Amino acid sequence: MPDFDITTLTLEQKASLLSGRDFWSTKPLLEAGIPSIVLTDGPHGVRMQNGVSDHLGINDSLPATCFPPAVAIGSSWNPAAAERLGEAVGREARALGVAVLLGPGINIKRSPLCGRNFEYYSEDPLLSGVLGAAHVRGQQSQGVGASVKHYAANNQETERMRVSADVDERALRELYLPAFERVVTEAKPATVMCAYNKINGVYASENAWLLTDVLRREWGFSGAVISDWGAVSNRVAALGAGLDLEMPGSGGATDQEIVDAVRRGDLDEALVDHAVQRVLALAAHAPDPTQAFDVDAHHALARELAAESAVLLKNDNAALPIDDVTTIAVVGGLAATPRFQGGGSSHINATRTDAALDAIKALAAQRNQSVSFAAGYAIDGSIEPNALRAEAVEAAAAADITVVFAGLGEKEESEGFDRTSLHLPADQVELIRAVAAASARTVVVLSNGGVVSLEGWHDDVDAILEGFLLGQAGGSAIADLLFGVANPSGHLAETIPLRLQDTPSYLNFPGEQGHVRYGEGVMIGYRHYETVEAPVRYPFGHGLSYTTFQTSDFSVELTGDDTATAAVTVTNTGAVAGSHVVQLYVGTDAGPVRRPIRELRAFTKIALASGESRTVTLDLPRRAFAYWDTPLGQWVVAPGQYRVEVGEDSSTIIAEQEITLTGDVIIPVLSLESTVGDWFAHPIAGPALLQGMAAAMTDQQRAQAADQQDQLRMVESMPMKQFLAFTGDIIPITALEQLIEASKAAQPA
Repeated sequence: MPDFDITTLTLEQKASLLSGRDFWSTKPLLEAGIPSIVLTDGPHGVRMQNGVSDHLGINDSLPATCFPPAVAIGSSWNPAAAERLGEAVGREARALGVAVLLGPGINIKRSPLCGRNFEYYSEDPLLSGVLGAAHVRGQQSQGVGASVKHYAANNQETERMRVSADVDERALRELYLPAFERVVTEAKPATVMCAYNKINGVYASENAWLLTDVLRREWGFSGAVISDWGAVSNRVAALGAGLDLEMPGSGGATDQEIVDAVRRGDLDEALVDHAVQRVLALAAHAPDPTQAFDVDAHHALARELAAESAVLLKNDNAALPIDDVTTIAVVGGLAATPRFQGGGSSHINATRTDAALDAIKALAAQRNQSVSFAAGYAIDGSIEPNALRAEAVEAAAAADITVVFAGLGEKEESEGFDRTSLHLPADQVELIRAVAAASARTVVVLSNGGVVSLEGWHDDVDAILEGFLLGQAGGSAIADLLFGVANPSGHLAETIPLRLQDTPSYLNFPGEQGHVRYGEGVMIGYRHYETVEAPVRYPFGHGLSYTTFQTSDFSVELTGDDTATAAVTVTNTGAVAGSHVVQLYVGTDAGPVRRPIRELRAFTKIALASGESRTVTLDLPRRAFAYWDTPLGQWVVAPGQYRVEVGEDSSTIIAEQEITLTGDVIIPVLSLESTVGDWFAHPIAGPALLQGMAAAMTDQQRAQAADQQDQLRMVESMPMKQFLAFTGDIIPITALEQLIEASKAAQPA
């Protein structure tokens, strides 16, 4: 790490280092030996602009490999895949002169309508955090800093620059912060990017609880906090809260605000010094433009990762792989003109693009199979659909199998706006149904950044391959999967619902009048669907293969009062090699809070040859069993029974074992505001209180109390001070004060 002496710098010079020189670089101080560094968009490729800069991907950037976006890598369930992608984009960033590549994005998919879901991994924080940490490790192994984003509760595009995400602390701690916590504590990213939005009324850029109390003091983050581009509302307040670098540059205006605040005594210059030191530390991530990257090797890697990420949703009667046919009809404009990435700031100028139609023709030719093509619909909507649909139906009727390519375009989903529907375009739905009625066998391949509804056509087709967005080599990867060159191994990282109205955030998304209320609390995604037993089209974790797997010998062993280890044996019982995801869930009714019926707490992906067996072990640390106790302000493991489950997905549990944890013995601190129920349930005060009341009662009062147990339930929620007003001196106030002190004395040191 370079060692810069900032004691020789003036206040004006130091302040100048805390905002950008321009759109993508920091200010240099050449007289002090301080260089400028370049930060640019990622995370699934390098968007390095040499010409006119913009943050929304409108202007061209230098050619770079477009790897599968996070929506695809999330479905891989493979940290090794995320790490290899991170290494590759790190190599390209270094070669293109970039010191910090902005990514990965690890925000939780609260609603399937979020326009930027293609850039996020999952609806589950464990899966998001593990993959995000792997990406950061890979990228930073190449000397290029990462910027994990968008911290925090940035789960929509609607009014993203000013909306207040109103979310309770338990939901924050259990859902929206853990992925960031894991990446920060395990992978140590160079920077954390704060979000545009407010959290509970305070801009993320000015939120001292978020940026200092949690990020730095609790998690030990020592890197730089940078703003999303244009996310700073008040520069002085942001610096005081813990934000170091404002991007992009402001022409020096906010630098002067910092200087003026220090001179007025409103801002401690020591905060400026700490921020400067953290920004200067980014110079350690020096690029090396002399090292070119291997374009062909990176394209091959993009193809491999894409094949591992697609999800085979349905495969009735072994419709796939394509191996016993002579004629193949390919239908849909997306087969010839693929959509392989999302719109906005992460839009990559790909080094090349593989169209699925070309790849299918190439593989079919090797097998002496013929391929016909019909557009079926116009991607830009410029051609009347009836004639195109009729041509597609004719091609499908003449073929042994028809592969329909359908999906969403950038006009339906992109950074900057949210979707309003889960449906595919109507002309595509009509095309699928018409083709399925005419074809002997129908396969649908989907290209979309957020999940789409399968209703209205799902039961008409034989197989569905959910490609999401697969990067520049996605077309070849899809062909590999269709023909069995590669075996599907992706699993859904988010639920596919039956209806938009079934989604847990439906009534609270995207909010109104400047606020979005996270009224569903911790019950998002599969946590909601499984807990309320709501049917879905395909559950979280679902994914089919061309082979079969058997799970056996499941066991769970306690390793402490609140930790355990699980072991399970998996056997590939099919005829071909394949990869299997072991999913471990935990559920409990213990404790004082409502919890999801099950939550993903560990997973691993293993590759097995035909007939091969392997036993895997998965650790369940304390946090696997804990909930966030808001009154106590800490993680708590409730004593009691827990179910540890192996699931094929979040709905299909194939093995389970119950364990009993000692957990945490929590002795609450009492006050006169505590309820009557709290007092009588207290392990110290309760027995003493009952004994004292019994001693003070007459025989007649005891008999009446025994006959009035049901009536006593009516006062359980009454604060003790109100209860005393009704009961007179049956409970002396001095006795209660002594019990309050006893409850305080029982707290751990």
